[in-house]
Order: sequence, then C-alpha cells, then structure tokens
Amino acid sequence: MRVVEEVFGVRKAVVGVVHLPPLPGSPRYSGEGLEAIIERALRDARALSDGGVDGILIENFWDAPYRKERVSPMTVASMAVVAREVARDVEIPIGVNVLRNDALAALAIAKAVGGSFIRVNVYVEAVVTDQGVIEPCAYRVQMAKKAYQASDVKVFADVHVKHGTPLAQRPVDVVAEEALKRGLADAVILTGPSTGTPPPLEDLLSVRKKLPQASIMVGSGCNPENVGELLEVADAAIVGSYFRGGDLSAPVSEERVREFMAKVRKVRRET
Repeated sequence: MRVVEEVFGVRKAVVGVVHLPPLPGSPRYSGEGLEAIIERALRDARALSDGGVDGILIENFWDAPYRKERVSPMTVASMAVVAREVARDVEIPIGVNVLRNDALAALAIAKAVGGSFIRVNVYVEAVVTDQGVIEPCAYRVQMAKKAYQASDVKVFADVHVKHGTPLAQRPVDVVAEEALKRGLADAVILTGPSTGTPPPLEDLLSVRKKLPQASIMVGSGCNPENVGELLEVADAAIVGSYFRGGDLSAPVSEERVREFMAKVRKVRRET
C-alpha cells in the first residue's frame, strides 16, 4: 500500500485546500477577530468534506508576501487554533502548509492538533523565489519529527515547486528520488509553474518510471478535464483554485466539489 492510500484510506485521493484569510501579523490583516477567521475556515472545510474530498490541507495563503522560512509566533498560534477547530469539525485527515517554507512550524501544528501530514514547498533543492533563495530543510524536518515524536505525521514534499526556480537544474525524477530516498519524504508533489497550472504530464511519467512504488501527488492545476489523465499516473491530487471557481478569494463551492469527486470516482473505477 502506498503512503497516500494509507493516510486517506482510498486510491486516487483528493485533498481540498482551506486558504486562510490574512492572519494577525500579516501585511493584509484586516483586524477581524480570530473567531471570524475560524468561521470562514470551517465554512470551507465543511464544503470540502460534505462534497466528498478525502483530506484537507490548511495553509496561510493570504499572508503574502510571505516570510522566507520562519514565520512569526502569531502566525503559528493562529494557524494552530484554526487547525484545531477544523480537526474537531471534520472526520477526514487534515494537513498543514506554512508558507513560504516554515516546515517546522507546520510539523508542530500538525502534531499538536492531530494532523496527518504536512506539505513542504522546498525540501531537498535550493530554490530561487520571490522571497529570495530558500535552502532545503529535509534534515531539520526529520530531526524535528524525532524530537516531537511525530512519526505519524507524513511529509509530502514538493519537487520543482511552483512560483520558484531550482538553483541547480536537475531532472525532476532525480530530485524526486532524492526527496524520498535521501530526504525521507513520504510522498512527492509535482506542480506547474504557478497556482492553477498542472504539472507537465511528461514529468509525472518520468517520476513514475523511475520510482514505480512511490507516492506521487499533483499539487496544482487539477480540474475535471484533466483529472483522469493526471490520476492515471499520480496517486493523489491537491485541489484548491478549481473548488473556488478560479477565484481564490471566493468561498469553496460544495457543488463544484461534488461534481469533481463524481469524476474522480469514475477514474478510480477505470484505473
């Protein structure tokens, strides 16, 4: 059994994203209380869960421009409170992504609230981003897992992550192998160059050929038109913008989630 199937209990899993509004301490924070932020997160989490997704990823999407690595204590505290409320409200696995790349904060939050996984944008390759050059963090993450006794929290690591360019250009399958075998990630995530764009199919095929038993996830750009093609190769998809109609400031549409998951169930039967 591959790791993603172990975490989500189903083949060809779909993880919906809860994009948190600007949190206290971020540049665009409006001053609304944390209770209002929690209610918005619960609204989207319920739409995702009721629509049939297999897991939920919580991330501080609207905190941009992001800190490069370590976020403020206020961000960690706010995300932990919100994530705990979401975990209490839904019955599917949840995960955490602290942007831009505070993997240790994500791990701590996930462990504290009973989360099942984290997403790490920069894991085993140095990446040039709009936050500067971000260095890999696999060693620190794995040592923190040991210190936090968090072996139950899985690490889903991006490879050639969106909104970034690797400092050293290496084949995607080589980096994916290093993430899994040297970085000890549990799954690798492939994306397109930006939010809402899918990874090239040839990249997915290259990684699958090199790592036939690996857990491979699509991290951007999945929609009803391409989900069959992408999930024929990948084991799971993280879906964010499609469930909001392409407008990331809009609430999650439960109807769009249901329609998408109906297509995914058909894909599961056919693959």
